[in-house]
Amino acid sequence: MTWSSCRPSLDDHRFTLTPVSAAMPQHKEIEIKFWIENLKALQRKLRATGFRCVTPRRHEHNTLYDLPGQILRKRGELLRLRKYGKIWTLTHKAKGSAGPHKSRVETETPVADGTALAAILASLGFRSTFVYEKFRAEWSDGHGHVVLDQTPLGDIAEIEGPATWIDATARRLGIDASAYITATYADLFMQWKRQTKSSAQEMTFTAICNLPLRRSSKR
Repeated sequence: MTWSSCRPSLDDHRFTLTPVSAAMPQHKEIEIKFWIENLKALQRKLRATGFRCVTPRRHEHNTLYDLPGQILRKRGELLRLRKYGKIWTLTHKAKGSAGPHKSRVETETPVADGTALAAILASLGFRSTFVYEKFRAEWSDGHGHVVLDQTPLGDIAEIEGPATWIDATARRLGIDASAYITATYADLFMQWKRQTKSSAQEMTFTAICNLPLRRSSKR
């Protein structure tokens, strides 16, 4: 078990440990992805259905960390350090549940200095296992979010919110449930590598530069 802090007990002056789950705010992330065929057309549909852009398009850089032996991955968990624009965030995601939507408990906190935190993680034995980047814009109707990601593999949208709202929003946008994707970006990257026989090790614009191969990987 991972612990967030040690606090002295008033009864016996010994230290007691507080679990991270009890000390940090959590929420259940429910979402689906789908490939975007026409980004401008989707943006028009979002405006027509009451969405507004709440975060303009910004560059996002993500690094996943794990311990030797891929302990977190084997448990179905994820530890991610993200830089979105100038904002750093550390996120832990618990093992997800199977179903038409990707659902998992998420614990997230802002980070003042991501470079320093990366050094701390390395000193504790964590290693970078996957790097991916994209340009992201966030839209909302006040009930949930739709994010538009321009990635090295192609344009992908995510709909995040309550399950019934996700399905209703997808229908309003003309997205059939058969188009739902619950795979992670790491999973999509590995699928792309198998299909294209690429030697790329990161899902970055520098590592992936063959646009025709990227587009063919969507199907």
